[in-house]
Amino acid sequence: MKILVAVKRVVDHNVKVRIKSDGLGIDIANAKMSINPFCEIAVEEAVRLKEKGAASEVIAVTIGTEASQEQLRSALALGADRGILVKTEDKAYPLQVAKILKNIAEAENAQLVLLGKQAIDDDNNQTGQMLAALMGVGQGTFASEVVANGSKINVTREIDGGLQILELPLPAVVTADLRLNSPRFLKLPNIMAAKKKPIDVKTPEDFGVNMSSKIKTVKIAEPTERKAGVTVNSVDELLDKLKNEAKVI
Repeated sequence: MKILVAVKRVVDHNVKVRIKSDGLGIDIANAKMSINPFCEIAVEEAVRLKEKGAASEVIAVTIGTEASQEQLRSALALGADRGILVKTEDKAYPLQVAKILKNIAEAENAQLVLLGKQAIDDDNNQTGQMLAALMGVGQGTFASEVVANGSKINVTREIDGGLQILELPLPAVVTADLRLNSPRFLKLPNIMAAKKKPIDVKTPEDFGVNMSSKIKTVKIAEPTERKAGVTVNSVDELLDKLKNEAKVI
């Protein structure tokens, strides 16, 4: 089977981002960019499934500017066979990404689509669910284990009550949780080999997707700073503060 993996270019998770002065975005000038960590886990899982003989090809896809090729090359260095860059200067919102991925999955006849459960830059956690709905296939979200089983896959999900195991017929959509795996470190030979792997460049227009969105960012603000704690002298004083100040009881 073919596996399609979506990757996203985001600010490296070790970088402390700054909000622009107008409050409408994040200042990423000169910031280190990398693959979204959840997407990296998805790529690693796809490569592992191929190494086990469950997949014949792993295709990495990203949607963004020309600079997004850097993240595609990283995915290829991890073990993906080829890449597809859907080049656009517009911001890609979850529904538009899902529509593009649906068209690519159908064109490539991909049996399994792997994504990160969310992106660390917006935390939407929407694309996987939208893609499964558009494709009309089953989905396994927050996956902590994926096992190929012939024409089906078994997905272990992390839920509030513990673990849930699903059996999904292929094709299917799976979104990766942090505990699915630990991505391998990139080695120089793999990085050099990735430079020779093909990357096809497409545009959203090739898939009939309009990148204009009905969503508008109104404001971005930093979280409220936590106030310093106080020491109370008695249980009665503690209860009074919890009841009248914190209002939690």
